[in-house]
Amino acid sequence: MTHWPVFVPLGAASLLATTLLMPLGTALAVLSVLALVASVLAAVHHAEVVAHRVGEPFGTLVLALAITAIEVALIISLMLAGGPDKAALARDTVYATVMIISSGVIGICLLLGGLRHREQTFRIEGAGPAFGAMVTLATLVLVMPVFTKSAAGGSYSPTQLAFVGVSSLLLWCVFVFFQTVRHRDYFLPRVDPANEASHAPPPSGRQALASLVLLLVSLVSVVGLAKVLSPLIETAVRAAGAPHAVVGIAIALVVLLPETVSALRAALANRFQTSLNLALGSALASIGLTVPAVVLVAALFDLPLVLGLEAKDMVLMTLSFVVGSIALGSGRTNMMQGAVQLVIFAAFLFLSLVP
Repeated sequence: MTHWPVFVPLGAASLLATTLLMPLGTALAVLSVLALVASVLAAVHHAEVVAHRVGEPFGTLVLALAITAIEVALIISLMLAGGPDKAALARDTVYATVMIISSGVIGICLLLGGLRHREQTFRIEGAGPAFGAMVTLATLVLVMPVFTKSAAGGSYSPTQLAFVGVSSLLLWCVFVFFQTVRHRDYFLPRVDPANEASHAPPPSGRQALASLVLLLVSLVSVVGLAKVLSPLIETAVRAAGAPHAVVGIAIALVVLLPETVSALRAALANRFQTSLNLALGSALASIGLTVPAVVLVAALFDLPLVLGLEAKDMVLMTLSFVVGSIALGSGRTNMMQGAVQLVIFAAFLFLSLVP
Protein backbone atom coordinates (compact mmCIF):
# COMPACT_ATOMS: atom_id res chain seq x y z
CA MET A 1 0.00 0.00 0.00
CA THR A 2 1.47 3.40 -0.97
CA HIS A 3 1.74 6.11 1.67
CA TRP A 4 -0.49 8.93 0.38
CA PRO A 5 -3.78 6.95 0.56
CA VAL A 6 -3.02 6.32 4.23
CA PHE A 7 -2.13 9.87 5.25
CA VAL A 8 -4.82 11.67 3.22
CA PRO A 9 -7.86 10.16 5.00
CA LEU A 10 -6.26 10.69 8.41
CA GLY A 11 -5.33 14.27 7.55
CA ALA A 12 -8.79 15.01 6.17
CA ALA A 13 -10.44 13.55 9.29
CA SER A 14 -8.20 15.75 11.46
CA LEU A 15 -9.14 18.80 9.39
CA LEU A 16 -12.82 17.90 9.72
CA ALA A 17 -12.43 17.79 13.50
CA THR A 18 -10.71 21.19 13.35
CA THR A 19 -13.61 22.73 11.41
CA LEU A 20 -15.97 21.61 14.16
CA LEU A 21 -13.92 23.47 16.77
CA MET A 22 -13.00 26.63 14.85
CA PRO A 23 -14.97 29.12 12.72
CA LEU A 24 -14.73 28.48 9.00
CA GLY A 25 -12.49 31.25 7.70
CA THR A 26 -11.18 31.65 4.16
CA ALA A 27 -7.97 29.68 4.74
CA LEU A 28 -9.82 26.82 6.47
CA ALA A 29 -12.44 26.75 3.70
CA VAL A 30 -9.74 26.46 1.02
CA LEU A 31 -8.01 23.68 2.96
CA SER A 32 -11.37 21.91 3.34
CA VAL A 33 -11.96 21.97 -0.41
CA LEU A 34 -8.48 20.58 -1.09
CA ALA A 35 -8.91 17.90 1.58
CA LEU A 36 -12.30 16.97 0.13
CA VAL A 37 -10.81 16.41 -3.35
CA ALA A 38 -7.88 14.44 -1.92
CA SER A 39 -10.27 12.30 0.14
CA VAL A 40 -12.23 11.47 -3.01
CA LEU A 41 -9.05 10.19 -4.69
CA ALA A 42 -8.11 8.21 -1.58
CA ALA A 43 -11.59 6.68 -1.42
CA VAL A 44 -11.31 5.56 -5.04
CA HIS A 45 -7.93 3.96 -4.35
CA HIS A 46 -9.12 2.03 -1.32
CA ALA A 47 -12.36 0.99 -3.03
CA GLU A 48 -10.33 -0.53 -5.86
CA VAL A 49 -8.13 -2.40 -3.37
CA VAL A 50 -11.20 -3.85 -1.63
CA ALA A 51 -12.83 -4.66 -4.98
CA HIS A 52 -9.71 -6.49 -6.14
CA ARG A 53 -9.75 -8.58 -2.97
CA VAL A 54 -13.44 -9.55 -2.84
CA GLY A 55 -14.07 -9.55 -6.61
CA GLU A 56 -17.05 -8.34 -8.58
CA PRO A 57 -19.78 -7.43 -7.99
CA PHE A 58 -19.04 -7.28 -4.25
CA GLY A 59 -16.37 -4.61 -4.63
CA THR A 60 -18.66 -2.12 -6.33
CA LEU A 61 -21.44 -3.00 -3.88
CA VAL A 62 -19.18 -2.08 -0.93
CA LEU A 63 -18.50 1.37 -2.38
CA ALA A 64 -22.15 1.97 -3.28
CA LEU A 65 -23.35 0.95 0.18
CA ALA A 66 -20.76 3.01 2.02
CA ILE A 67 -21.47 6.16 0.03
CA THR A 68 -25.24 5.74 0.20
CA ALA A 69 -25.21 5.22 3.96
CA ILE A 70 -23.28 8.44 4.47
CA GLU A 71 -25.47 10.26 1.93
CA VAL A 72 -28.54 9.22 3.93
CA ALA A 73 -26.94 10.49 7.13
CA LEU A 74 -26.14 13.83 5.47
CA ILE A 75 -29.67 14.29 4.11
CA ILE A 76 -31.29 13.38 7.42
CA SER A 77 -29.04 15.72 9.40
CA LEU A 78 -29.83 18.62 7.04
CA MET A 79 -33.55 17.81 7.18
CA LEU A 80 -33.57 17.82 10.97
CA ALA A 81 -31.57 21.06 11.10
CA GLY A 82 -33.67 22.84 8.46
CA GLY A 83 -37.14 21.63 9.42
CA PRO A 84 -39.98 22.47 6.98
CA ASP A 85 -37.60 24.50 4.79
CA LYS A 86 -35.90 21.23 3.75
CA ALA A 87 -39.11 19.42 2.73
CA ALA A 88 -37.87 18.98 -0.85
CA LEU A 89 -34.20 18.25 -0.06
CA ALA A 90 -34.56 14.45 -0.33
CA ARG A 91 -36.41 14.81 -3.65
CA ASP A 92 -33.81 17.21 -5.06
CA THR A 93 -30.91 15.00 -3.98
CA VAL A 94 -32.42 11.72 -5.23
CA TYR A 95 -33.44 13.31 -8.55
CA ALA A 96 -29.97 14.82 -8.94
CA THR A 97 -28.40 11.44 -8.14
CA VAL A 98 -30.51 9.68 -10.77
CA MET A 99 -29.71 12.29 -13.43
CA ILE A 100 -26.02 12.47 -12.58
CA ILE A 101 -25.70 8.69 -12.83
CA SER A 102 -28.04 7.93 -15.74
CA SER A 103 -26.81 10.73 -18.00
CA GLY A 104 -23.62 12.13 -16.46
CA VAL A 105 -21.61 9.18 -15.14
CA ILE A 106 -22.77 6.68 -17.76
CA GLY A 107 -22.44 9.36 -20.44
CA ILE A 108 -18.83 10.28 -19.67
CA CYS A 109 -17.88 6.59 -19.38
CA LEU A 110 -19.49 5.86 -22.75
CA LEU A 111 -17.81 8.83 -24.42
CA LEU A 112 -14.26 8.50 -23.08
CA GLY A 113 -14.36 4.69 -23.13
CA GLY A 114 -15.51 4.84 -26.75
CA LEU A 115 -12.82 7.35 -27.70
CA ARG A 116 -10.08 5.19 -26.19
CA HIS A 117 -11.34 1.68 -27.07
CA ARG A 118 -13.71 2.41 -29.97
CA GLU A 119 -16.26 -0.16 -28.76
CA GLN A 120 -16.81 -1.79 -25.38
CA THR A 121 -19.00 -4.69 -24.30
CA PHE A 122 -21.00 -5.49 -21.19
CA ARG A 123 -23.48 -8.13 -20.05
CA ILE A 124 -26.96 -7.03 -21.02
CA GLU A 125 -28.45 -9.81 -18.83
CA GLY A 126 -27.46 -7.81 -15.74
CA ALA A 127 -27.65 -4.26 -17.08
CA GLY A 128 -31.24 -4.65 -18.31
CA PRO A 129 -32.84 -5.71 -15.00
CA ALA A 130 -30.75 -3.18 -13.05
CA PHE A 131 -31.77 -0.33 -15.34
CA GLY A 132 -35.40 -1.45 -15.22
CA ALA A 133 -35.34 -1.49 -11.41
CA MET A 134 -33.87 2.03 -11.36
CA VAL A 135 -36.59 3.34 -13.71
CA THR A 136 -39.30 1.70 -11.60
CA LEU A 137 -38.02 3.12 -8.32
CA ALA A 138 -37.49 6.61 -9.75
CA THR A 139 -41.02 6.62 -11.18
CA LEU A 140 -42.64 5.45 -7.94
CA VAL A 141 -40.72 7.95 -5.82
CA LEU A 142 -40.44 11.03 -8.02
CA VAL A 143 -43.26 10.91 -10.60
CA MET A 144 -46.31 9.24 -9.06
CA PRO A 145 -46.71 11.77 -6.17
CA VAL A 146 -47.66 14.37 -8.78
CA PHE A 147 -50.63 12.30 -9.97
CA THR A 148 -52.00 10.81 -6.74
CA LYS A 149 -55.04 12.42 -5.12
CA SER A 150 -54.66 11.59 -1.43
CA ALA A 151 -52.31 14.53 -0.78
CA ALA A 152 -51.64 17.79 -2.59
CA GLY A 153 -48.46 19.54 -3.67
CA GLY A 154 -46.44 16.61 -4.99
CA SER A 155 -46.66 14.72 -1.70
CA TYR A 156 -47.78 11.25 -0.67
CA SER A 157 -50.18 10.56 2.18
CA PRO A 158 -48.65 8.76 5.22
CA THR A 159 -50.04 5.41 4.02
CA GLN A 160 -48.69 5.95 0.52
CA LEU A 161 -45.30 6.99 1.92
CA ALA A 162 -45.13 3.78 3.94
CA PHE A 163 -45.96 1.70 0.85
CA VAL A 164 -43.35 3.45 -1.30
CA GLY A 165 -40.70 3.21 1.42
CA VAL A 166 -41.22 -0.51 1.97
CA SER A 167 -41.48 -1.21 -1.79
CA SER A 168 -38.22 0.66 -2.47
CA LEU A 169 -36.35 -1.24 0.23
CA LEU A 170 -37.73 -4.63 -0.87
CA LEU A 171 -36.88 -4.07 -4.53
CA TRP A 172 -33.35 -3.04 -3.62
CA CYS A 173 -32.95 -6.17 -1.47
CA VAL A 174 -34.20 -8.36 -4.34
CA PHE A 175 -31.70 -6.67 -6.67
CA VAL A 176 -28.80 -7.31 -4.26
CA PHE A 177 -29.80 -10.99 -4.05
CA PHE A 178 -30.07 -11.12 -7.84
CA GLN A 179 -26.67 -9.44 -8.26
CA THR A 180 -24.64 -11.26 -5.62
CA VAL A 181 -26.24 -14.70 -5.29
CA ARG A 182 -28.73 -15.84 -7.90
CA HIS A 183 -27.14 -14.40 -11.04
CA ARG A 184 -23.76 -13.09 -9.99
CA ASP A 185 -22.32 -14.11 -13.36
CA TYR A 186 -24.48 -11.46 -15.05
CA PHE A 187 -22.35 -8.77 -13.40
CA LEU A 188 -18.88 -10.23 -13.86
CA PRO A 189 -16.68 -8.34 -16.36
CA ARG A 190 -15.22 -10.30 -19.22
CA VAL A 191 -11.49 -10.67 -18.55
CA ASP A 192 -9.26 -8.81 -21.00
CA PRO A 193 -5.96 -10.71 -21.49
CA ALA A 194 -4.24 -7.40 -22.31
CA ASN A 195 -5.36 -5.89 -19.01
CA GLU A 196 -2.51 -6.32 -16.55
CA ALA A 197 -4.76 -5.51 -13.59
CA SER A 198 -6.67 -8.73 -14.20
CA HIS A 199 -3.44 -10.70 -13.67
CA ALA A 200 -2.17 -8.73 -10.66
CA PRO A 201 -2.23 -10.75 -7.42
CA PRO A 202 -5.03 -9.71 -5.06
CA PRO A 203 -4.06 -7.86 -1.87
CA SER A 204 -3.82 -9.79 1.37
CA GLY A 205 -6.72 -9.91 3.79
CA ARG A 206 -4.87 -7.52 6.09
CA GLN A 207 -4.34 -4.98 3.31
CA ALA A 208 -7.97 -5.25 2.23
CA LEU A 209 -9.20 -4.73 5.80
CA ALA A 210 -6.96 -1.68 6.23
CA SER A 211 -8.24 -0.28 2.93
CA LEU A 212 -11.84 -0.89 4.02
CA VAL A 213 -11.29 1.10 7.22
CA LEU A 214 -9.51 3.90 5.35
CA LEU A 215 -12.28 3.87 2.72
CA LEU A 216 -14.87 4.53 5.42
CA VAL A 217 -12.67 7.27 6.95
CA SER A 218 -12.30 8.87 3.51
CA LEU A 219 -16.04 8.78 2.82
CA VAL A 220 -16.89 10.21 6.26
CA SER A 221 -14.38 12.99 5.58
CA VAL A 222 -15.89 13.69 2.15
CA VAL A 223 -19.44 13.97 3.44
CA GLY A 224 -18.42 15.73 6.67
CA LEU A 225 -16.42 18.36 4.79
CA ALA A 226 -19.28 18.72 2.32
CA LYS A 227 -21.64 19.41 5.21
CA VAL A 228 -19.19 21.94 6.67
CA LEU A 229 -19.01 23.69 3.29
CA SER A 230 -22.78 23.48 2.64
CA PRO A 231 -23.54 26.88 4.28
CA LEU A 232 -21.07 28.46 1.87
CA ILE A 233 -22.76 26.64 -1.00
CA GLU A 234 -26.21 27.82 0.10
CA THR A 235 -24.93 31.39 0.48
CA ALA A 236 -23.43 31.26 -3.01
CA VAL A 237 -26.68 29.84 -4.43
CA ARG A 238 -28.72 32.66 -2.85
CA ALA A 239 -26.21 35.30 -3.98
CA ALA A 240 -26.39 33.98 -7.55
CA GLY A 241 -30.19 33.97 -7.45
CA ALA A 242 -30.23 30.27 -8.43
CA PRO A 243 -33.09 27.94 -7.39
CA HIS A 244 -32.72 26.21 -4.03
CA ALA A 245 -32.76 22.83 -5.81
CA VAL A 246 -29.15 23.56 -6.80
CA VAL A 247 -28.18 22.72 -3.20
CA GLY A 248 -29.44 19.17 -3.70
CA ILE A 249 -27.47 18.91 -6.94
CA ALA A 250 -24.30 20.11 -5.20
CA ILE A 251 -24.74 17.52 -2.44
CA ALA A 252 -25.23 14.73 -4.96
CA LEU A 253 -22.22 15.85 -7.04
CA VAL A 254 -19.92 15.82 -4.01
CA VAL A 255 -21.20 12.52 -2.61
CA LEU A 256 -20.95 10.78 -6.00
CA LEU A 257 -17.42 12.00 -6.78
CA PRO A 258 -15.66 8.81 -5.59
CA GLU A 259 -17.95 6.55 -7.63
CA THR A 260 -17.69 8.82 -10.67
CA VAL A 261 -13.89 8.76 -10.65
CA SER A 262 -13.83 5.00 -10.05
CA ALA A 263 -16.34 4.32 -12.85
CA LEU A 264 -14.40 6.53 -15.27
CA ARG A 265 -11.12 4.78 -14.45
CA ALA A 266 -12.78 1.43 -15.11
CA ALA A 267 -14.15 2.59 -18.47
CA LEU A 268 -10.74 3.90 -19.53
CA ALA A 269 -9.25 0.52 -18.54
CA ASN A 270 -11.78 -1.20 -20.85
CA ARG A 271 -13.83 -2.55 -17.94
CA PHE A 272 -17.18 -0.97 -18.80
CA GLN A 273 -19.03 -3.73 -16.92
CA THR A 274 -17.46 -2.46 -13.69
CA SER A 275 -18.51 1.09 -14.61
CA LEU A 276 -22.10 -0.07 -15.03
CA ASN A 277 -22.02 -2.03 -11.78
CA LEU A 278 -20.92 1.11 -9.98
CA ALA A 279 -23.36 3.47 -11.67
CA LEU A 280 -26.54 1.40 -11.59
CA GLY A 281 -25.78 -0.12 -8.20
CA SER A 282 -25.28 3.35 -6.75
CA ALA A 283 -28.52 4.68 -8.23
CA LEU A 284 -30.50 1.73 -6.88
CA ALA A 285 -28.91 1.99 -3.44
CA SER A 286 -29.51 5.74 -3.37
CA ILE A 287 -33.24 5.36 -3.99
CA GLY A 288 -33.77 2.02 -2.26
CA LEU A 289 -32.07 3.09 0.99
CA THR A 290 -32.52 6.87 1.06
CA VAL A 291 -36.28 6.90 0.56
CA PRO A 292 -37.18 4.43 3.37
CA ALA A 293 -34.85 6.23 5.79
CA VAL A 294 -36.21 9.67 4.91
CA VAL A 295 -39.81 8.43 5.13
CA LEU A 296 -39.13 6.98 8.59
CA VAL A 297 -37.49 10.18 9.86
CA ALA A 298 -40.26 12.35 8.41
CA ALA A 299 -42.87 10.21 10.20
CA LEU A 300 -41.01 10.16 13.53
CA PHE A 301 -40.36 13.92 13.64
CA ASP A 302 -43.53 15.00 11.82
CA LEU A 303 -41.58 16.67 9.00
CA PRO A 304 -43.16 17.58 5.65
CA LEU A 305 -41.85 15.61 2.68
CA VAL A 306 -42.25 16.67 -0.94
CA LEU A 307 -41.22 14.05 -3.52
CA GLY A 308 -43.03 14.93 -6.77
CA LEU A 309 -41.02 16.50 -9.59
CA GLU A 310 -41.96 19.46 -11.72
CA ALA A 311 -43.05 18.79 -15.31
CA LYS A 312 -39.71 19.96 -16.75
CA ASP A 313 -37.76 17.58 -14.54
CA MET A 314 -40.04 14.64 -15.36
CA VAL A 315 -39.50 15.22 -19.08
CA LEU A 316 -35.72 15.34 -18.68
CA MET A 317 -35.65 12.21 -16.53
CA THR A 318 -37.90 10.35 -18.99
CA LEU A 319 -35.65 11.41 -21.88
CA SER A 320 -32.59 10.17 -20.01
CA PHE A 321 -34.27 6.82 -19.34
CA VAL A 322 -35.38 6.35 -22.96
CA VAL A 323 -31.94 7.17 -24.36
CA GLY A 324 -30.28 5.03 -21.67
CA SER A 325 -32.45 2.03 -22.51
CA ILE A 326 -31.39 2.35 -26.16
CA ALA A 327 -27.69 2.70 -25.26
CA LEU A 328 -27.78 -0.31 -22.94
CA GLY A 329 -29.99 -2.43 -25.17
CA SER A 330 -27.36 -4.05 -27.38
CA GLY A 331 -24.52 -5.03 -25.06
CA ARG A 332 -22.11 -2.84 -27.04
CA THR A 333 -21.16 0.80 -26.54
CA ASN A 334 -19.78 3.64 -28.64
CA MET A 335 -18.87 7.29 -28.16
CA MET A 336 -22.05 8.61 -29.84
CA GLN A 337 -24.21 7.13 -27.09
CA GLY A 338 -22.11 8.97 -24.53
CA ALA A 339 -22.34 12.27 -26.42
CA VAL A 340 -26.15 12.08 -26.43
CA GLN A 341 -26.28 11.34 -22.71
CA LEU A 342 -23.92 14.20 -21.91
CA VAL A 343 -26.12 16.64 -23.85
CA ILE A 344 -29.03 15.56 -21.64
CA PHE A 345 -26.84 16.01 -18.56
CA ALA A 346 -25.80 19.49 -19.70
CA ALA A 347 -29.48 20.37 -20.21
CA PHE A 348 -30.23 19.12 -16.68
CA LEU A 349 -27.52 21.33 -15.18
CA PHE A 350 -28.40 24.39 -17.29
CA LEU A 351 -32.15 24.18 -16.70
CA SER A 352 -31.56 23.68 -12.97
CA LEU A 353 -29.66 26.97 -12.89
CA VAL A 354 -31.95 28.76 -15.36
CA PRO A 355 -35.40 27.20 -14.95
